[in-house]
Amino acid sequence: MLGMIKNSLFGSVETWPWQVLSKGDKEEVSYEERACEGGRFATVEVTDKPVDEALREAMPKIMKYVGGTNEKGIGMGMTVPISFAVFPNEDGSLQKKLKVWFRIPTQFQSNPPVPSDDGVKIEERESITVYSTQFGGYAKEADYIAHAAQLRTVLEGSATYRSDVYFCTGYDPPMKPYGRRNEVWLMKT
Repeated sequence: MLGMIKNSLFGSVETWPWQVLSKGDKEEVSYEERACEGGRFATVEVTDKPVDEALREAMPKIMKYVGGTNEKGIGMGMTVPISFAVFPNEDGSLQKKLKVWFRIPTQFQSNPPVPSDDGVKIEERESITVYSTQFGGYAKEADYIAHAAQLRTVLEGSATYRSDVYFCTGYDPPMKPYGRRNEVWLMKT
């Protein structure tokens, strides 16, 4: 636990590698098309709970793993953003499941420590291209739904993306009160 707190407050922060392919601005919504590098990720899946509640269960597991609750007992440093996949219903509401994806820092990509918690899995993910829009504040499920709907509206007729899943991302520790950065990513098809 101490390692998790130390890592969160004083550890290094690495940004998930991506390249901006294009930028757009329509109907007061700014967005980017990005090519995001693949790699190894620590994941936690939660089902049968609303998104906000599922995050409260999944995030401590990820943070403990990153902070040293792993076979090597070492804090790895943070990567941002932490993303989580959500699964929309036809009406735009979200199903009661999510999957948190934490990109393992570059230094540990080739040989990530084995998690001590069976609920944390290490998975390989291919590179993805996404359409991303950014917003501030302490994001909740309703905020992600609203921003995903706005992004879908501005992309209508000009871009194709998956409708069965999208990513919600956060860049900031919970104790940061101002200047918070959140995003919604629609995956290009």
